[in-house]
Amino acid sequence: MTPGTLFLAVMFGSVGFGYLVYGRRQRAVVPIVCGLLLLIVPYFIGNALTLLAIGCALALLPFIWKR
Repeated sequence: MTPGTLFLAVMFGSVGFGYLVYGRRQRAVVPIVCGLLLLIVPYFIGNALTLLAIGCALALLPFIWKR
């Protein structure tokens, strides 16, 4: 694990935790799912560029798909 990948994992993990807390308080499914995925995905992806692409897509998904 490189320092860049570790930094991205920490950043996306904190955003995922924020989405998880927000989704539970608002009872919204999309932020909860995105938050869980943002917490779990960095464990399985070792490439920084791939992690950046998937993390940004998951972080922007609640803004695009509002339910």
